[in-house]
Formats: sequence, C-alpha cells, structure tokens
Amino acid sequence: MPRQPLFAGLVVDEQDRPVDVAYVGDEPCYVVDDDGFRRHIPSEQVDRQVLEQMRAQIEGHEDLLSEQTAKMLGQEDIFTKAVIEQQLKNIGQQFEALLEIGIPEEGRAYLGMMGFKVVINVHGDVVRLEQPGIITDEGDE
Repeated sequence: MPRQPLFAGLVVDEQDRPVDVAYVGDEPCYVVDDDGFRRHIPSEQVDRQVLEQMRAQIEGHEDLLSEQTAKMLGQEDIFTKAVIEQQLKNIGQQFEALLEIGIPEEGRAYLGMMGFKVVINVHGDVVRLEQPGIITDEGDE
C-alpha cells in the first residue's frame, strides 16, 4: 500500500477544483467535494489508472523513447539505448516501485509547473490526463 498519494497536488475534479488529500486510517485518499459531501477515494485507485494510461502511451514506442532518452543523456551508444529500452518494456515493475516510494515533492512541483494535471470525477475515475506537449495519435495535429 502506498504511503502517500502519488499525484498529490496534481489532481482536480471536473470543475477544475483542486482535490484534497486525507488519510482514512493509514490509507491515503483523494478527497473530492461532491456538492458539500467529501468523498474519500483511495489514492491507489486513481494513481493506478494514471500509471496505466501512461503505460499505454509508452507501449509500442519503446525504441523511439529509448533513442531520444539516450540522446538527451549524451549516451547514444547501443548499450545505453538497449538498457533504457529494456527498462521501458518493464515499465510495470517501475510503476510498482514508484507506488511504493512515491514522487518527491520537487518532482510533483515540476510536473505541476509543466501543466500536468489529472482530472477525476466524484467516483475516482480518471476523466482525462492533461500533459501539455504530448502529441496524441488522434490526428488532430
């Protein structure tokens, strides 16, 4: 069980209002205001949906992502690219570890500054994931 909500401070409701964080016992929850009723949604339920959407975006693009990551690191050799690509193919294991250790406050602040936002409904379903700069396959542009 995660010790803290993974995306604390980055989750909003459908009216674009920030979602609070609270604990029910030792379980971290996102708290959504449902016309005055504060719904406590286990954070793991929301966090796993977000990670699954991210995994789906990565899947099938591991080669391109590893190539560009190696280039950004200045390590464009085939071994570095292979290691990065293998890590991307095992992203599920990486996400499990991330759920356990969390994202540091500085990392969440950076994501927020970049415009990353998770929109959920009152039931804890992820309505959309806002990631400025992400190009989708929908053919819009």
